[in-house]
Amino acid sequence: MPDSANSEPDGATTVTTGVGRAGLPRDQVPAHFDDGAGDYDRLVGLNPGYHDHLCISARRMRLPHDGAGLRLLDAGCGTGASTAALLAAAPRAEIVAVDASAGMLERAQAKPWPSTVTFVHSTAETLAEHGVTGPFDGILAAYLLRNLDDPDAQLRRFRDLLRPGGVLALHEYSVADSARARLVWHAVCWGIIVPLGRITTGETALYRHLWRSVNAFDGVGALRDRLRTAGFDAVTSETMTGWQDGVVHTILGTRPADDPAAAHDAGPANGAHGAA
Repeated sequence: MPDSANSEPDGATTVTTGVGRAGLPRDQVPAHFDDGAGDYDRLVGLNPGYHDHLCISARRMRLPHDGAGLRLLDAGCGTGASTAALLAAAPRAEIVAVDASAGMLERAQAKPWPSTVTFVHSTAETLAEHGVTGPFDGILAAYLLRNLDDPDAQLRRFRDLLRPGGVLALHEYSVADSARARLVWHAVCWGIIVPLGRITTGETALYRHLWRSVNAFDGVGALRDRLRTAGFDAVTSETMTGWQDGVVHTILGTRPADDPAAAHDAGPANGAHGAA
């Protein structure tokens, strides 16, 4: 057993190489998701609460009228679990789902979806280049922000993509503010996630990246501060249940209704709002 929640178990460094203290180089993350796409749904299906907690984050966006008249962005949709959560919370909304991993996106597109759901292969930073433009009434970004080179710039881009009053929901692991959460995260990663990854795929780089990138990521307080600095208001956070209590969180923020930078937007938001 390692001495701390930030120590890698003996011998683990010999399993694979290229995973630094903060995880994989961020430009390499999509390729590793490509490689792991075939087993991804099976692995996350073994995680109690994974799908339910995505649905909780989508519901916490408080999208009105089953999403009627709303346009939503699922940023970092992966194989479509977060897209399904948005669809369950707002079945009448138009949903644009994007991901940087072609392999993950192919898995998502192969599933049955209504005509109101569209998938686009794009990084979060280059959405406009791939035809994804605002305004959106809501954005869900699940397990995305810590995998980007410049989280602050991306938060500003998300703000600019929202209508005034539109809501951003980050669904993310965050353990830095809690010693208990760090210990739970370490135990789950090295007791379950990394071994399962090795058994299922024969390699562990992606799963060691997950462990390290979460360890190096913001605490919830710092993440709320990032949203405020990026121009969001009504910023709040809530955690989940089960072993994810204190480990997985929803962080919510809204684009101010009186944001002067939104003068070019076409009209007010269609009723989307964040938690008070």
